[in-house]
Amino acid sequence: MSATDDLFETPIVGAPLAGGPSTPALAAAVSEAGGLGFLAAGYKTAAAVADELEEVRTLTPRPIGVNLFYPVREAVDEPSVAAYVDRMRVEGERYGVAPGEPRWTDDDWQAKLELVARGEAAVVSFTFGCPDREIVESLRAAGCSVWCTVTSEPEAQRAAGAGVDVLVVQGSEAGGHQGSFEDRDNPPQPLDALLESIRKSTRLPLIAAGGIADGSGIARALACGAIAAQVGSALLLSPEAGTSQAHRAALRTGGETRLTRAFTGRRARGIVNRFLREHDAFAPRAYPEIHHVTAPIRAAARSLGDADGINLWAGTTYQAARESSASELVERWTHELRANRRG
Repeated sequence: MSATDDLFETPIVGAPLAGGPSTPALAAAVSEAGGLGFLAAGYKTAAAVADELEEVRTLTPRPIGVNLFYPVREAVDEPSVAAYVDRMRVEGERYGVAPGEPRWTDDDWQAKLELVARGEAAVVSFTFGCPDREIVESLRAAGCSVWCTVTSEPEAQRAAGAGVDVLVVQGSEAGGHQGSFEDRDNPPQPLDALLESIRKSTRLPLIAAGGIADGSGIARALACGAIAAQVGSALLLSPEAGTSQAHRAALRTGGETRLTRAFTGRRARGIVNRFLREHDAFAPRAYPEIHHVTAPIRAAARSLGDADGINLWAGTTYQAARESSASELVERWTHELRANRRG
């Protein structure tokens, strides 16, 4: 039996959309339609994730995945961080709030590991890095399929060496944070080229992620060697998603996307807005320190419905997003995929 048997009927994975859009209702809707839905554990306590797992079980008996941020602590330029905090004080005055304190946290790592090790999720995936073989094997022993997001061939080799079951291959087109093990300035690789490179170096199953928003995109990913496609931005307008109203309005309005560190200190793709334009050039490489600095400002802007003051994560094909239920979208993409294959 392969690591993906019985996980999904149609080769569609709902991306874990951390920071608000991920909800139990969204994950359940994707799984109910035959795909594999994910809960995003990032930025939440382990207790909150446990509550969401309990809720999702009231909505579907089908498999569900949980995504964890692997804690990586990289060296930061403290003077640059301090300068950005000063810059955010001026930004905060616009919304009547002070910036947060820059700090590193492990995102409740140990407690979340203990939670998923109970086997309550069919899949546990990791972003920003890969745990060691001992953790991977303990999760597999608990009945979990272990997936890891990779953005390069060396990362794929490291994850394969740790014993993971599946690689989520994330191309440059993806919205939100790049899942790279190290946050660097080198240009990320487009999905098709990355799939080709990694497919030649491993026999592990590959999930394609980045810029996939319809059946033809899924078909293309499968033709490039993936066993399934992970779709994220195309789900952001679904009613089950927790996408804020300001973010929804920006998705409808349109605009170019760009990689930036302005909001969190880690490179992520979003729709260009005032905040990104004004602060991107000054943002240091410092995650999650900068995330904590800007969080109060973004929360205030979000409460006011100001799309110019929040992170508008979106991939390059986000304009394909539709205001339909996630289950209807998965069913539509499945029909499009079948039609593409017949054609």
